[in-house]
Amino acid sequence: MAADGQGRAGLALTITQHAPAAESRGGRLRRWHLGVATVALLVAAYLSLAVGVVDIPVGDLLDPSPAQWQLLSLSRIPRVLSILMAGAALSVAGLIMQRITQNSFVSPSTSGTTEAAILGVLIATLVVPGESLLAKMVLAIGVSLLGTFGFLQILGRMPARDPIVVALVGLMYGGVIGAVTVFIAYQVDLLQLLEIWSSGSFSAAMAGQYEPLYLVIAVGLVGYLYADRFTVVGMGREFATNLGVSYRAVLNIGLVIVSVMAATVIVVVGTIPFLGLIVPNVVSLLMGDHVRRTLPVTALAGAGFVLLCDVIGRVIRFPYEVPVGTVAGVIGAAVFVWLVMRSAAGKEAHG
Repeated sequence: MAADGQGRAGLALTITQHAPAAESRGGRLRRWHLGVATVALLVAAYLSLAVGVVDIPVGDLLDPSPAQWQLLSLSRIPRVLSILMAGAALSVAGLIMQRITQNSFVSPSTSGTTEAAILGVLIATLVVPGESLLAKMVLAIGVSLLGTFGFLQILGRMPARDPIVVALVGLMYGGVIGAVTVFIAYQVDLLQLLEIWSSGSFSAAMAGQYEPLYLVIAVGLVGYLYADRFTVVGMGREFATNLGVSYRAVLNIGLVIVSVMAATVIVVVGTIPFLGLIVPNVVSLLMGDHVRRTLPVTALAGAGFVLLCDVIGRVIRFPYEVPVGTVAGVIGAAVFVWLVMRSAAGKEAHG
């Protein structure tokens, strides 16, 4: 046990010495900063409970009437919890994927993971239509995992790994899987159902429907336990092997975590485009690439971003609702273009 503890301490020290430090990316994050951010997110989530077609004054949230409590307990509280868990899960999944693939433009939405999960849900609907949501989620996770492994096989055979080129290849790969999914859905007249999974929305996140999302909390904790190893793997196979880290085992664990998180969110609420791409990149620009240091911040930022998109979607055309996937897609696309332009400008500056 002592030797194992010394090994972990040595690994953490090595990561601290080699990984880009937070101080070089805009200042050191202190614990009280994280605490303030957490409190701010919880306050925003609390206030968002008052937003909706049925008006519930903020003052009544602490002492609601029976009718108001029924609405809160059946719809609005599950919705807010779903938003926070889904936003954190997809952002953390993107962070882990970017580190283990050593590419800042790889995420569940640019590697075929999302499209494979949707295909898995469709297959589950056709093969086991009478099974529970949990059973369909298991099948979606399996297909998502296969799709992600397929992308890594393509990535391993690419002679050049320019981040932008890899992202484009991932988008094309996802497009192929998506085309197959649409073809199957068209043949069995399930295109309308496919639209639900392809456009993230929390309007159906109600008590009795959103509970599978709690799985992402457990999986996220496993990701945090492996955070230092993900950081080491992100430095390359040789570096990880020299430190005694099993590169292939950690890579596989990371892929399982990413697939479980992405598929779970898609089964319950649908896809939220660009979330796993832009949030980890912005956090990394500010704090560096140390996974253990950035993972909690990435989770908070992702949850806050989705909460903001959801509130915008509910008020921009009140009393109608714009799906959160649409709002996140518009904002995310703009941020993605900025990240690509920033990357290109950085390459030109370095010759």
